[in-house]
Amino acid sequence: MAASKVPTTEYVEQRGIVAEIIRTPRIKTARLQVHDGAVSVAVPFELPVERIEKILSEKHRWIKEKLYLHQQAMPVSSKEFISGEAFPYLGRNYRLKIETGALQPLKLKHGRFVVSVPEQNKKPEFIRTALIQWYQHQALSRFTEKVERFAKIIGVQPTKVAIKNFKSRWGSCTAKGEIQFHWKVILAPHRIVDYVVIHELCHLKHHDHSPAFWKSVERYVPDYLECKEWLKMVGSRFDV
Repeated sequence: MAASKVPTTEYVEQRGIVAEIIRTPRIKTARLQVHDGAVSVAVPFELPVERIEKILSEKHRWIKEKLYLHQQAMPVSSKEFISGEAFPYLGRNYRLKIETGALQPLKLKHGRFVVSVPEQNKKPEFIRTALIQWYQHQALSRFTEKVERFAKIIGVQPTKVAIKNFKSRWGSCTAKGEIQFHWKVILAPHRIVDYVVIHELCHLKHHDHSPAFWKSVERYVPDYLECKEWLKMVGSRFDV
């Protein structure tokens, strides 16, 4: 019996654009997406790299326009995205280490954020994209795990967990029961992440911010007022 195929991820560069390639058995045609300043292409397992590069080349102008619009909409960052600079993750700071070599996704290794890029790609926007892609992957994994755990405790059943890039909120609960989180929440300490998760899960019982809702939140997060203040004072200054 053949082993089942699971989605895999790799990266390719085409005309100065770095794209995340996600090979999955669930689709039959390539799906190109530019989201939150990151380029990704979901493709069938057997699609050759040459064909993927051709798709990116054909859509080069469209991709550049999407990236430009995203860059214009983003607030100016004070970060330089150079080796030695510190970036937060779950309440701790980790130094960035940029290595010269074949294009590789960013990894948290030996207490450092390590990313390998060719010499010509050592531009802030490349490093920032690699970092945000890593944050988004970690956010989806961590939030899914925490939602499953706290949903059982609270007694609710969300339909889906998703990562978004909200402008003025940390999370959202849709009418269909989908729980959405801003990926930047993953920068905060665990107790703050837990608060945001529980906050959104409690919306499955109370669809407003009524006294009953806050009483429900307080049952699981007694210091929720401190968590709210932390997000207001510290979270608002997250800079990536």
